[in-house]
Amino acid sequence: MKFIKDTQHGIIDYTVAIALITAPYVLRFQLTNPIAHWLSIVAGTGLFIYSLLTSYSVGARKLISFKLHLALDFIAGVVFILTSFLLGFEGIIRTYYLAVGTAIVIIVMCTDSKTSATSAH
Repeated sequence: MKFIKDTQHGIIDYTVAIALITAPYVLRFQLTNPIAHWLSIVAGTGLFIYSLLTSYSVGARKLISFKLHLALDFIAGVVFILTSFLLGFEGIIRTYYLAVGTAIVIIVMCTDSKTSATSAH
């Protein structure tokens, strides 16, 4: 069931981007796993940038389509899930990456890509 509209998705995007950038500091990832620390920050920065460039109600430049945006989100979610195992993350870091990745995949699956009236082609 696709019940998340583009505006709601955009609000989620910016919120998650800020969380991805700040969480590694709050959870002190740098003390035990610098890769996990920087990967989250880079992912959050990337999400913020491609959200600004997305053709949806909360995008600033509308250079990429909402469907492409959702594909990038889905890929990021899967990468987060796989990374938690492939890079041997443990404890809170593994839980963080699994939770964030799973949440992203679920959000994409629940987002109605047809709600973006300004979708780029």
